Amino acid sequence: MASAPIPKAELHLHIEGTLEPELAFRLAGRNGVELRYASAEELRDAYSFCDLQSFLDLYYELMAVLRTEDDFADLARAYLERAAAQGVRHAEIFFDPQAHTSRGVPIGTVIGGLARALDDSEERYGVSTALIMCFLRDESAASALETLEAATPYLDRIIGVGLDSAEVGNPPEKFREVYDRAAALGLRRVAHAGEEGPPQYVTQALDLLGVERVDHGLRSLEDPELVARLVRDRIPLTVCPLSNVRLRAVDRLEDHPLPRMLAAGLLVTVNSDDPAYFGGYADDNFTAVRDALGLDDETLRDLAANSFRAAFLDDARRRSYLEQVAAHEFG
Repeated sequence: MASAPIPKAELHLHIEGTLEPELAFRLAGRNGVELRYASAEELRDAYSFCDLQSFLDLYYELMAVLRTEDDFADLARAYLERAAAQGVRHAEIFFDPQAHTSRGVPIGTVIGGLARALDDSEERYGVSTALIMCFLRDESAASALETLEAATPYLDRIIGVGLDSAEVGNPPEKFREVYDRAAALGLRRVAHAGEEGPPQYVTQALDLLGVERVDHGLRSLEDPELVARLVRDRIPLTVCPLSNVRLRAVDRLEDHPLPRMLAAGLLVTVNSDDPAYFGGYADDNFTAVRDALGLDDETLRDLAANSFRAAFLDDARRRSYLEQVAAHEFG
């Protein structure tokens, strides 16, 4: 009998990226949305990408099925059930309000639906949660500011802000003003940087946006001074191995820089990013890097512990989760 997955936090997870084909078809039927695929199987076959943009095109297309609070609640509950089975005990969940408000879905509908699922997540699934609102970097800085303003009535539901979508040509400096505003509101700050974009984007995210955590950050390894800084300041990197392969940031999982990142002393965590599209949820990523990179059990334990060290948790909760990681017995 297989052992239970090691307890872990998931810190890089786009809730819209958990939309499995079967749920997409169910929501499409509920909302009268016609998909250009004949079946869930045909749609799943389309989950094959040559780069970040080819993924984003389908990702945004399928969001058309998300219309009501019920839709967002169902989406989040489906993720939480899967995550719990994969050992996730705490999830800091990204969502993209601009991708919905641009379709006429009010931000209150998005947050209200997600909050309904998150409110009973700990009781129902044993997963504590937090919401991080992301700005789409290929939209304007003015749109990001408008989105933050629209979210102001809901800040009791949001722990922080992030920055995602097409990275190249959209440097972090573009969003300095909205991050300054978020900081003034007491929000935590993270940002995607150094996935397709250069290591300078990571430096900008640190210097200009004041981020406390870098999402992806793979290309940081190209800048030894940046690596030294990340190690010194204990800035976490939320790495997504299966995503990196699916989006061609890394050719093969066996070539993934995760071992080099750990050897450099970086505070690395392993996450699933958009698991419905990239072939695996949180523990699937742990299993994949174990097998492809030959990681031993204690390295997996370190990665799990890192996820709680990097999470936006109070000290008591962090200690409790770290004790669970330390006590875990591998099968």
